[in-house]
Amino acid sequence: MNQLLYIEDNKEIALPIKTMLEKLGYHIIWKEDGESALLHIEEVDLVILDIMLPGLDGFSIGKRLKKLASDIPIFIVSARTSLEDKIEGLGFADDYITKPFHPEELAARIEVLLRRFQRHNQNLLTIHHLKVNLDTQQIVNQETAQEILLTGKQFQIFYYFLQHLNQILTKDQIYEAIWKEAYIEGDKTLMVHIRYLREKIEINPAKPLIIETIRGIGYRVKEA
Repeated sequence: MNQLLYIEDNKEIALPIKTMLEKLGYHIIWKEDGESALLHIEEVDLVILDIMLPGLDGFSIGKRLKKLASDIPIFIVSARTSLEDKIEGLGFADDYITKPFHPEELAARIEVLLRRFQRHNQNLLTIHHLKVNLDTQQIVNQETAQEILLTGKQFQIFYYFLQHLNQILTKDQIYEAIWKEAYIEGDKTLMVHIRYLREKIEINPAKPLIIETIRGIGYRVKEA
């Protein structure tokens, strides 16, 4: 069941929409202001956001939400119809519908957004403190919010591990998959690349938690 965060201070609008979405099988967290809604962003699959809110307006709240969770879609529902408002809203939001609207259209567009982001999120992985986007080849340290830049060969090695999560991989397997030639016993090339890779992705490279050494065999990356 998808869980939606609905931010709308007008009860006459919010209650029938909430009821309709619940009948469609969604679980709704309804908040009347943006500040309290911020606390729930990690719990939901999509945000429905009004612009005219008490306290911080929807534009400010939406930008904060997107910064906190860029992989969660935001759907603006607003009475503000000007082109300038739509352009500002779509600077961070993923869809924008103006009031009044037909509830069935809202439901259909929510479903489309969820499908699109679910497909996208299949290529997003969390490995310990790392968030990895396989589409863009972007790796972010979630503790520092800093992007980690790998060389082409380093990313190939790490990507090969991610394709074989929880599997013990021999040095031969890894070397032959990356360099496309037979591994020669005693060759230090792979070991050196993994050492440099660990220096970039591990919190403590001397005590690696992401790339494990399996003594006498090879390496393994396990899901946290």
